[in-house]
Amino acid sequence: MTMNSKKVLILNHTQIQQKINRIAHQILEDNFDEKEIIVAGVVERGYRLALRIVDVLSKISDIKITIARIELDKDSTKLESVIDVPIAFCENKVIILVDDVLNSGKTLAYGLGVFLNIPLKKLRSVVLINRSHKNFPVATDFVGLELSTVLKEHVTVVIGEKDQEDAVYLN
Repeated sequence: MTMNSKKVLILNHTQIQQKINRIAHQILEDNFDEKEIIVAGVVERGYRLALRIVDVLSKISDIKITIARIELDKDSTKLESVIDVPIAFCENKVIILVDDVLNSGKTLAYGLGVFLNIPLKKLRSVVLINRSHKNFPVATDFVGLELSTVLKEHVTVVIGEKDQEDAVYLN
């Protein structure tokens, strides 16, 4: 078996939930005085992660939370996106952008681009796994796990999948 075909468990369901809980508390600390925030998840796993974060936030705070779903064409050479809330609704609010893995930074950069043409109170980003192979000058504010990998390795996040337990794998 080659190294590339071996699947190594990095985080199990319990560890993922611990990361989500910690991230939710960090978001609350960063936005303690806010009355409302928008949590925007990048489809598909970033959105599922956002739903989990919102679930924890709603249990630990009284902040009004709106969940938004962002669809990006990651293969496009220009920003093409669809957000399921009116962009004007996001004006002058706190946005928390969520994705599962930060690799090259392209997805996160495109996600940030959705909000560039409107005034915001604050924009923060969340990733479950930061691989640190950035090609784009992006940083993330809240990280579940910093993971040093080589470019040939692949990180697979399983979250909210039917018939599969939450997990993060390296292969």
